[in-house]
Amino acid sequence: MTRRTKLIAATSLAAVAALSLAACSGGASGASTAGANDKVGVTLIVKTTSNPYFVSMEDAAKKDAQSANVSLTLAAGKKDGDTDSQIQAIENAISRGDKGILITPNGDAVNNEIAKARKAGLYVIALDTVPTPPDTVDITFATDNFAAGELIGKWTAAKLDGKKATIAMLDLFSDQIVSVDTNRDQGFLKGLGITVPDKSKNGSEAPTGTYTGGKGGDYQVVGHQPTQGAEDGGRSAMETLLSKNPDINVVYTINEPAAYGAYQALKAAGKEKDVIIVSIDGGCTGVGYVKDGVIGATSQQYPSKMASLGMEAIAKIARGGAKPQTTEGLNFFSTGQQLVTDQQMAGLDSLTSAQASSTCWGK
Repeated sequence: MTRRTKLIAATSLAAVAALSLAACSGGASGASTAGANDKVGVTLIVKTTSNPYFVSMEDAAKKDAQSANVSLTLAAGKKDGDTDSQIQAIENAISRGDKGILITPNGDAVNNEIAKARKAGLYVIALDTVPTPPDTVDITFATDNFAAGELIGKWTAAKLDGKKATIAMLDLFSDQIVSVDTNRDQGFLKGLGITVPDKSKNGSEAPTGTYTGGKGGDYQVVGHQPTQGAEDGGRSAMETLLSKNPDINVVYTINEPAAYGAYQALKAAGKEKDVIIVSIDGGCTGVGYVKDGVIGATSQQYPSKMASLGMEAIAKIARGGAKPQTTEGLNFFSTGQQLVTDQQMAGLDSLTSAQASSTCWGK
């Protein structure tokens, strides 16, 4: 058995084990228990369908709905950060009498509506993004985004080999705080060996100093720019930071669409060969970027698994089954993450792009 096969098998066994723990005495939050042959209503609400990452969640949920005897309703924000559409979808799920909701929250503005759904007896699972506070939902199924960021930070430190790091931070938002944004950003900085004094927001690190990862060296953070997780946002953010400092040689990006946008800006400036770009997602397109040398390294996560396990959990709970538990030491259930690069660094376990192409987004 290869190491990659062992990784997938171990993650799957952990998922099954976690979902079988903590016996439950009834259905979701006091709701009536569905019969073994009754269809269970579940609504999946993603951030946006313009990002293929969230489309993969929808595809996985649709594929598994029949076997789980689930009546699945799909909803999405019009763009990343659109909470109004998500709030309306939650209200619709309550009115429809669904047993549960799976949601990738677009921000804290949905929290009150989630509380309303739980009070009405719906079991609510967040996917991908741990809400603030985490107990806003019954449980979250997600990548350990901090650990995912830390992986690409450690790789970057090793790749720099003691050279000065002039860093562009291409985040998700600048006008709201969500855990996926802060965790990935700050995990990357920790992996690089840069101290972040304020965990509640991005940008609290000293703008200059010394990084301690790898061989260590000097660093300068040129700035943080929002991308909205989109290619055009990544390009404009990169252009803005290049105008501040054309000597940028490290680019952290919140996700792979933003990374590709950053690459386009660097290519237009004739600098694409001089910069290390790292990201998080590990989708099939992103793995292709690693293969083509656009991205040096990415952290692969498994959104399809999040959606499938979440939907199956709600179906089981609605029929009087067990509630899932969080992963030990975390406030959510971790669906795993893995470093992907074709430039292996000593001491860092990683998949090649060829290996990762068979596991991208849990396909």
